[in-house]
Amino acid sequence: MIQPEQRSLNSFMQVGLVGFTMLGFLLTSLKLPEYGVVANLISEVFWLYSTYKAWKEADQIGMFINTLIVTAILIFGVINYWL
Repeated sequence: MIQPEQRSLNSFMQVGLVGFTMLGFLLTSLKLPEYGVVANLISEVFWLYSTYKAWKEADQIGMFINTLIVTAILIFGVINYWL
């Protein structure tokens, strides 16, 4: 049985995952890619949590590896636009 505090954390993570990912796509499509990569990089925190949990609970390591690669790409994007 999932504890209420864990259910609350999972809900928060799912909202953050969808919210920041969509914000990143929206900003990029509005021709603001420098802000889009930042929003997507923030969303990676939520993606990393979710895919790590999926890896440990359901042996979904491919999703976790993909998230690590996308995180690295977004870090390079932030460096490219902001530094």
